[in-house]
Amino acid sequence: MIRLKIENPAGEMREIGVQAEGSLMEAIRDNGFDELLASCGGGCSCGTCHVVIDTASFSQLAAMSADEDSLLDGCDHREKGSRLSCQIRMSDELDGLKLRIPPNS
Repeated sequence: MIRLKIENPAGEMREIGVQAEGSLMEAIRDNGFDELLASCGGGCSCGTCHVVIDTASFSQLAAMSADEDSLLDGCDHREKGSRLSCQIRMSDELDGLKLRIPPNS
């Protein structure tokens, strides 16, 4: 079981346990975080699954693609730890990952 610590836009922190399957976007959405819009369903074409990864957890992730970087440029709340959750595959290495869903993601 992979533990994820997720802060919603209101500042409320919740820890969930998920399997090492699918994307981070699916894990967040499937655990009741309605604040993550994920409008394109994981196609890396809209930017509405934007999350901000805690700096201590950022090194656990694979490198960002040029397409993801370009889409994040259009996000209002891009930060150093910004990623598109649809582009992060769940794996055991992500256990303990901390992230925040920014406003209007």
